[in-house]
Amino acid sequence: MRNDKDNLIVDKTFAFTLEIIDYTEELRKLHKYEMASQLFKSGTSVEANTKEAQNAESPADFIHKFKIAAKEADETEFWLKLCVASKHYPNPSELMLSELGSIIKIISKIISSSKNKS
Repeated sequence: MRNDKDNLIVDKTFAFTLEIIDYTEELRKLHKYEMASQLFKSGTSVEANTKEAQNAESPADFIHKFKIAAKEADETEFWLKLCVASKHYPNPSELMLSELGSIIKIISKIISSSKNKS
């Protein structure tokens, strides 16, 4: 069920992943390896699961992949909020936090819309 058309959520999550990579590289330069690893894993997983959903085997698989993406986005938000709250970490950009909020809303809408179609 491959879909190669331009896709807002795929584009947004790809751009967000690039921001996560940049931010985690900044953290690694500051020797904040644990936080960098946590953020890298959860932040890049959002896009990976969104992309996997584009090749879902069924509507249920599509929803499942987006549910995983939603969980990873929530985890990423948690780690970024910790960085903001801690005096020991550089703040992520407001744009990155805003984009993540937008991604979370879009993923939630995709899940609820897809459930209603099923």
